[in-house]
Amino acid sequence: MSEPAMLEISGLKVAYGGIEAVKGVSIEVREGELVSLIGANGAGKTTTLKAVTGLQPAAAGEIRFLGRSVRGQGAWDLVRQGLVMVPEGRGTFTRMTITENLQMGAYVRTDGEIAADLDRVFALFPRLKERRQQLAGTMSGGEQQMLAMGRALMARPRLLLLDEPSMGLSPIMVDKIFEVVADIHRRGTTVLLVEQNASRALQLADRGYVMDSGEVTMAGAAQALLNDPKVRAAYLGE
Repeated sequence: MSEPAMLEISGLKVAYGGIEAVKGVSIEVREGELVSLIGANGAGKTTTLKAVTGLQPAAAGEIRFLGRSVRGQGAWDLVRQGLVMVPEGRGTFTRMTITENLQMGAYVRTDGEIAADLDRVFALFPRLKERRQQLAGTMSGGEQQMLAMGRALMARPRLLLLDEPSMGLSPIMVDKIFEVVADIHRRGTTVLLVEQNASRALQLADRGYVMDSGEVTMAGAAQALLNDPKVRAAYLGE
């Protein structure tokens, strides 16, 4: 019998008032995978992540992380367990320095390796090291995205959730962000990547899910989805 997935979402429903934004979604992410969740704007991708991380209450369904139910738990509890999200819009602390933002990522930790992890983040993002005393609010969008990802890594995630990391960035910065996502995964972190850039997301992923109007409409190996005529027509402009 196979081991349970690291993250199991079963029959998830989320509503805003009387409008059902997520309609019975089921997704799983196994340890060591990079899974991409793609779909058009408004498909329900971000709402799904918000429900997983306790930022939006679920109306129905189950969310299990490392074999235990986490539905309804607060984001701070989930970070302690290793479930960490980089939100859409980055959410950096604009009046704090780069170093202070990164240290906040380790806020729940009590071990003695925080300084070493700070050095690892600076090695991954040399630009952050160069500007470590700069206020986050004075950085470009791409630099703030790097900072948000670095801050999440400081929490030592078992599973890293990335919500639209390439949104609003220049093509050069988009390339850099996807290189970093691939590197993070190669170093052993399991990743669930939510992206509108379907081509880039599926090129990185082991498996993928397609959401449309609050439902998962397709799922499978990332390469198969990338080559599927329906996916190519709907999301790749072909």
